[in-house]
Amino acid sequence: MNFFSLIQKKGSKPIPPAPNSVRKEVVYGLPTTKATTRSNTFRPNTAPPKPRRNESKADRPRQSASLQNHVRRRKQMEHTPLLSDSESDTATDVPRKRLKVVNRTRSSEKRQLRCISAFAESNNVASPLVHAADIASLEKGSKYKLAFPQDSEHHVVGLQYPSASQQESSVYILLFWRLDGLILSRFDLVEPTQSDEYKPLDDLKETLEIILDCCVPLEEATIFKDDSHGLLRRMKRARDKKDGPSYASLITEWNNAMNRWRDSGLIAQVLDGLSSLDLRLIERILNQTYARIVSPRVSTLRQYENGTDNVYGELLPKFVSEIFRITDLRPGHRFVDLGSGVGNVVLQAALEVGCESWGCEIMENACVLAELQEHEFKARCRLWGFGIGVIHLQRGNFLENTTVHQVLQKADVILVNNQAFTPELNDRLTSHFLDLKEGCQIVSLKSFVPSGHKITSRNLNSAYNILDVVEKRYYSGCVSWTDAPGSYYVSRKDSSKLHAFADHGVGL
Repeated sequence: MNFFSLIQKKGSKPIPPAPNSVRKEVVYGLPTTKATTRSNTFRPNTAPPKPRRNESKADRPRQSASLQNHVRRRKQMEHTPLLSDSESDTATDVPRKRLKVVNRTRSSEKRQLRCISAFAESNNVASPLVHAADIASLEKGSKYKLAFPQDSEHHVVGLQYPSASQQESSVYILLFWRLDGLILSRFDLVEPTQSDEYKPLDDLKETLEIILDCCVPLEEATIFKDDSHGLLRRMKRARDKKDGPSYASLITEWNNAMNRWRDSGLIAQVLDGLSSLDLRLIERILNQTYARIVSPRVSTLRQYENGTDNVYGELLPKFVSEIFRITDLRPGHRFVDLGSGVGNVVLQAALEVGCESWGCEIMENACVLAELQEHEFKARCRLWGFGIGVIHLQRGNFLENTTVHQVLQKADVILVNNQAFTPELNDRLTSHFLDLKEGCQIVSLKSFVPSGHKITSRNLNSAYNILDVVEKRYYSGCVSWTDAPGSYYVSRKDSSKLHAFADHGVGL
């Protein structure tokens, strides 16, 4: 006879109910900081966010009069489309508070952020990589046009990243196809004819900016970012003047500098000095992966049925990073995403935290894209020179998957985007929480504990009794299906109230 059956059998006399309701906790966005001189080491801000009670009107989050009524697209540089949980969101006047994110992630004191093998010339083997030129070129028909139309030749350029593993290309002349024995990552110098398509030159520019801010010594980065004569400024002038040859020569100048910094050990010194990763860098790697794998096939994710459990929607990186912070997810922990979609959160946990990261998805098309993303993501992290945690992607129903059930018993943090789950699925999933270890945290978009639930002698076997739930708020730009703010819930397995109830009522 188990513990729950024992105390239920002895609890024949009336016992006063013990409250176990959801606690509400107003969580404001992370504090912002003014621009300061950059340090090579990005230190996380571990202070908890404070309520902004005395803020001025100028400091308050902006509000919008209405919400968009169509499928959401990513607001990062790539403009890659996202899908909504509903094709017909109702436009209402809703305050839109934006989650303010400091460009940092939690400290990883015992984690080696740099992938040492990616900097070894002897390991200079190209990993399979989807180049920018593979998804944006004149071969895509009317979607793209030449960025430098006065030039008579079709061009490809290659871009050197921090590591020695390989480079990425965009299109300017195959002159750059191999440089110092390194395989180039190709960028086709084209521009989209429609604003919502992938923009390779913007990708290239923002990649350079992030590398300078996060991977290059401050003194060298300052020279390249000089507003008058820095490389970034000269690249902008060449682009504005439609001067293709000058633009290509500046990419060569960049590649030579990157090789020089890497060979001298300067880049390795900077990366070894980091205690955490800048959120902008994390978003850049995730966005590059998404733009090359998911965006060209995003139509396959529209094949779902509203009103069922198989509805696709995404939590965006800054919201996910906040979840990692709140749950104190660490490199030695095990993270599980139930209903992981195309794997975005699983990949982010592996990079940002360095933990063992699991995902399980039932939709076949999403599973295919998740596995493709995993391969591209690993190649890109090596390209950038960063190590990641172990990634496990499972297919099928997470309620019936034996491997997932075993992993859940050892999980430290579980994410469940149950925004569109049916009540039946939520109830079935809740029963699995009885097997979780004490202290395991479950983050969900809907609470697993009904409002006003109380422990009584009649519901002692309920999983609701072992969950301590806190309601939190997210703001605009946190989820793919709406810009409106909303609630999410952090539940922690805590059997102490149930034990206390048993001790008080039955004397066990």
